[in-house]
Amino acid sequence: MARELYTRTNQKIFFAGLSLDGWRKAEEAASLNSQGLIQAEREACLFHLYGALLGLCHEIAGYYRTPGADARAVEAFLARGMLEAAPSPELAELVELSGQPDTWLSRLLGAYGALFAAPRPPAKAKSDPRQPLIEAVSLEEDIPPLPRAELEAWRQNLKGLALRFRESLTEW
Repeated sequence: MARELYTRTNQKIFFAGLSLDGWRKAEEAASLNSQGLIQAEREACLFHLYGALLGLCHEIAGYYRTPGADARAVEAFLARGMLEAAPSPELAELVELSGQPDTWLSRLLGAYGALFAAPRPPAKAKSDPRQPLIEAVSLEEDIPPLPRAELEAWRQNLKGLALRFRESLTEW
């Protein structure tokens, strides 16, 4: 594999596509372990999308020879201090997108961060002593998981952003 910065970004976008394809196949199979496979592919896709975003940040920082260009987390690149130390229009756009809670980039970063959060037991209301001791339990989560179409849209947005940024980062 070439040692160019863009190769890692391309690779991660491709891997996210493979995860989405595996997710689709798991949904179609509807086997006993399909829920586990879907969750595994969802997490793998988020992992690769985050890696692609990190790769894109490395591309931008490498082009502008930004100090701290070898950071291992996207959040290091999206900090206002990094933008002030080495301003670039591409990084400014990423910082802007990540700072607005309703954008795809902000949602991607939030979903990736949620992968590392400890599971929390559901809130339980105080019980009434007159209620029976046996209660119905639901294994379904209250928060619906991210749909595959949304992650595919994030992948396409990231791919389009990378292509657009590369056009402006090319020296003529």
